[in-house]
Amino acid sequence: MKTRKKSDLPQKPCATCGRPFNWRKKWARVWDEVRYCSERCRRSKPPGNAL
Repeated sequence: MKTRKKSDLPQKPCATCGRPFNWRKKWARVWDEVRYCSERCRRSKPPGNAL
């Protein structure tokens, strides 16, 4: 099993707060759909954002 450093994992910015967040194993199948760094940011997304 190959180990990876945290710095080697993909990152993307949160759609709400703009902070970068790293890939997590539980998001492996849906990484392209993940837009928020946390449940709190997901709940506080701006109204009218259909995506």
